Amino acid sequence: MKLVTFTHNNLTRIGAVINDMVVDSQGSNKIPQTMIAFLEGGINSLDAMKTLIESGLSRLELNDIKLNAPIPRPHKYLGISLNFADHINETGFEQPKYPSFFTKQSSCIIGYGDAIHKPKVSDKLDYEGELAFVIGKHCRHVPVEKAHQVIAGFTIANDVSVRDWQMHSPTFMIGKSFDTCGPLGPWLVTSDEIIDPHNLGIKTWVDNELRQNANTNQMIFNCYEMIAYLSQAMTLEPGDVITTGTPSGVGFKMQPRGYLKSGQTVKIEIEGIGQLSNFVIDEPEPTALY
Repeated sequence: MKLVTFTHNNLTRIGAVINDMVVDSQGSNKIPQTMIAFLEGGINSLDAMKTLIESGLSRLELNDIKLNAPIPRPHKYLGISLNFADHINETGFEQPKYPSFFTKQSSCIIGYGDAIHKPKVSDKLDYEGELAFVIGKHCRHVPVEKAHQVIAGFTIANDVSVRDWQMHSPTFMIGKSFDTCGPLGPWLVTSDEIIDPHNLGIKTWVDNELRQNANTNQMIFNCYEMIAYLSQAMTLEPGDVITTGTPSGVGFKMQPRGYLKSGQTVKIEIEGIGQLSNFVIDEPEPTALY
């Protein structure tokens, strides 16, 4: 099932994509209207959505709705750094002994087709195509062999990074959390449709230039190991987003540098999920000053 958060006629709710149609959750009073609430509902939510899909009712044209990030405001957005050997080699860093995580503030998240802002304070805006998974259950101390049971589904992330600000602090957080630096989508593919998340092709284009071309089988720490590690320290909750690292081919290691410029489009494709596309504009003037 491809679950979406979308807006239609100025109302935002969730649905499921079937071919070129969206099954609108408003067609059932048993389906929660936000993705986190839907995930909290577990099997009851999924069964209600399946029933609505099978009814053939409550359909909207995909072209008539606005796709939002599937999880617009997760409780936690955690990214792992240095998780592909080829990316470690291009950066010159040492391979970490333990998974190394940073946070992205949820205010950075945008959806499919939204604009990435090239910030006023930096010209070192970079892309990172990544597989992301979303937690579906409250969990703690999850063993590796059971970690697949707590994943609700998978989506595509662009871990957009402002490279000079990223290096202001060892945590990377501020350079990863600029507004619009968290494209996510286009939908959440439920885990039953992804046979092996550790064998998916991943590609990133800037305009028509292929910049990244890899496979998730090159990850150093896999999704299940990440869950086992994180859940030793914190309770993972439905809707938490965890990104799995980027392969080589990022802009800051190109010669000359391949930083993003206004007018360019970044497209990321992951096998079994689809494509996430966003364009770059100069950061607009603020609508309010405080």
